[in-house]
Amino acid sequence: MNTISSSTLVRKKQLAAALSVSPRTVDAWIAQRLIPYLCVSPRLHLFNVEAVREALAQRFEISARQNR
Repeated sequence: MNTISSSTLVRKKQLAAALSVSPRTVDAWIAQRLIPYLCVSPRLHLFNVEAVREALAQRFEISARQNR
């Protein structure tokens, strides 16, 4: 099984898989500036999965506790 460390930078496809969304959704979040990313080149963005989760939780006011 492939696990991603909280400090690992991942590509868009890996982020989408980790968040169970499509890569196009990630593109939309980038365009709306909802998530933090590192722009390496115009075609390559890197993401910290935990930072993205935190940004989305704050933006949409989602509790960190998902399963009760």
